[in-house]
This record gives sequence, structure tokens and C-alpha cells, in this order.
Amino acid sequence: MTHRPTVLVVDDEPAIHRFLKPSLTAEGYRLVQATTGREALRLAAEERPDVIVLDLGLPDIDGKEVIERLRHSGDRVPIVVLSARDRETEKIRALDLGADDFVEKPFGVGELMARLRATLRHRQPALGEPLVFGDISLDPDTRIVRKGAQNVKLTPREFDLLAVLLRHAGKVVTHTHLLREIWGKANEADTQYLRVYVGHLRQKLEDDPASPRRILTEPGVGYRLN
Repeated sequence: MTHRPTVLVVDDEPAIHRFLKPSLTAEGYRLVQATTGREALRLAAEERPDVIVLDLGLPDIDGKEVIERLRHSGDRVPIVVLSARDRETEKIRALDLGADDFVEKPFGVGELMARLRATLRHRQPALGEPLVFGDISLDPDTRIVRKGAQNVKLTPREFDLLAVLLRHAGKVVTHTHLLREIWGKANEADTQYLRVYVGHLRQKLEDDPASPRRILTEPGVGYRLN
């Protein structure tokens, strides 16, 4: 029997659940629904979803706290934040806490489906030879990243970003290419996400993140692993 990916949708608006249910079912997903943060945490532990679609404005605990609790417990389930909050600080905070993607309300269901497909695609193990450049190594099978002799803990999106840069080590990788590889589509507004994740990688891989020497910015174009 073909595996049906489980999607946990967490939102306190009944209209959102009614809107998403037919599309998710038609796409072949198994749907689990929650309307509060505490219910979401319980179902995440019980149902072990493949991906979570999470609203930030929940009636009991904030969606960002849900992300924080999941990541603190060691749960690496991909999280796509779905929220009407359009302030950049809210997006960056959610990403910093461990969210994998961000879709604003109002949204198109086609875009959300594309984001879910991209998220699940990048979650699958990528069989292949380890990627090595300088003292940085990445094993696609075990998803272990090392800087010298030290293991480096990366989020799923950080891992995907580093893998793309390593596959093109020494070359400029454009914003468009990175967005398509990691998020499944190239949206000009999403370049801010790249800046956030590149900043995370620099904090973990650079000797001096304020003066990066490994991950270089090519202004207006993209990034290059030096």
C-alpha cells in the first residue's frame, strides 16, 4: 500500500479547515486537525505527522511556542507556518525557532500544496556520496554535517541549503536556483528567508560570522561557498 503522508493542520478558524480539507484529501494526504496549541502538541506526539501546517494566532498558546516546544523535545517534523501576521519580525522569529517555511493569509491553495510537496521532498533521504569542501563535510544518507572533527547540528532547511551550496562549491548559486531547490518555487519575497538561513549557517560554520569567509554574498545575485 502506498504511504499517505499525514498533514496536521493547526488553526482555530473552522473556515480554514473546511477550505483545506478537500484539497489535501485530493492530493492524497491523510488529514489530522487541531484548533489549539496544546491539542497540536498532543497530536504531533500521537500521530507523528509528516508535516505540520501551523497558524501562529492560536487561542491558548502562541504558535511560536508550539514550534519551540516541538524543537526542544527533539521533534524535527517539518513545519509550514500559516498566518495573517505580515510583520517580518514575526516570520523571522518563527524561522529562528525552527519553522521550515512561511505562507501568509490570505493564500492560494495551489501555493500551499507546492510548499508542502517541496517540504516533503526535501525531507526524504538523499542517497549519494558525502559532500566535502575544505573542512566542511555533509553526508546525505545520515544527514550528519561536520566542521573539522566537530558535528554541526542543522535544521532540515539549513541542511538543504548547505547541500545545494556544497554541490556547487566555488560557484555562485543564484537566489532563484536556491529558492527552487529548497522551497519548490522562486518568489522574490522569499529572498528574506534565504538571508535568515544563510545567517544561521554562518553562525554555525564561520569562525567569525560577522566577517564571513566561507559563505559569501554576491550582492543582488546569490551566494557562493568559498
